[in-house]
Amino acid sequence: MKVAVLMGGKSFEREVSLASGKVVCAALEEAGHKVVPLDTNGDLVPTLRSERPDVVYNALHGKHGEDGTIQSLLEFLGLPFVGSPASVCHRAWNKDALHSSLEKYRDITGEEGIASWPQGVYITKDAFKDMGAATALDMVADRVIGGYPVCVKPAHGGSALGVHKVDSQEELGEAVLDALSYDEAVNIEQWVDGVEVSVAILGTGWDAYALPPVEIVAREGFFDAEARMHEDAVEFFCPLRPESLSPDEGTAHAIRQEIERAALEVYRAYGARDLGRVDLMWDGGSARCFELDVCPGMTERSLFPAACGAAGLSLPKVLDTLVNEAYARGPRF
Repeated sequence: MKVAVLMGGKSFEREVSLASGKVVCAALEEAGHKVVPLDTNGDLVPTLRSERPDVVYNALHGKHGEDGTIQSLLEFLGLPFVGSPASVCHRAWNKDALHSSLEKYRDITGEEGIASWPQGVYITKDAFKDMGAATALDMVADRVIGGYPVCVKPAHGGSALGVHKVDSQEELGEAVLDALSYDEAVNIEQWVDGVEVSVAILGTGWDAYALPPVEIVAREGFFDAEARMHEDAVEFFCPLRPESLSPDEGTAHAIRQEIERAALEVYRAYGARDLGRVDLMWDGGSARCFELDVCPGMTERSLFPAACGAAGLSLPKVLDTLVNEAYARGPRF
């Protein structure tokens, strides 16, 4: 089939998107498809209407690629595409929506659920700029369960841009300002220590399944934007090491299953489709989920391809299956 691969764009994650798009194009070509790589710009719609691809693969990261913008455009154009529909992407883009999505899902299914999330507060840039919210930062220690340290991060976005660990009120203002340089709102929430894990997922609904979890170990600090830029700053273990979870093999296996179930609960709670990745922390007692990534990176260092490899799946085969399923589904959303 003719597959248009969208990449690049204007977000802070443009370079990562271009790298992902390059890998996706190569994998789809290896699978036998005719690939049309498109660096997304003002000519996108005329080009798509002219090329008339059978399927679109979205390799855009960050704003416009993961917030429902490109998905709603493709739905409008009636083009089948790989990935979650616009409504799902719009909710997943807002990290603050995780708790409400899980609570609604549990109400509907009647399941007790095992995924949890860090508690915190959400404040917009306008509240800081026009309403004096900055004068109330002394309240954070009381509003965030456990007090300091806290995590400050943009409410939307990826690649850990603008994410900070803040140990005291004196550091808070600067961290908030930096986070707001990437977004229009900020989350200030509990800092969670533990085993950092990313779980890639394939499929839709109750047919979705987790791939082997990836353990992330930063050599210093945490897996922030700086660490993601340097290969020697972080180690990945896929699948994650049992001894990181428990010295007892049986207990470690049970914990891994719980981690995978928690990730699937988040994925299904949002109604995600085709593929995604859930980032979480095992804090020694529960899986503390941070976010759902609806457009996982596909670079040579990305976690999704690593998980596919650990599961014995080749990336060309995985993407070929997703493209064929999207074509069979058609432009429905």
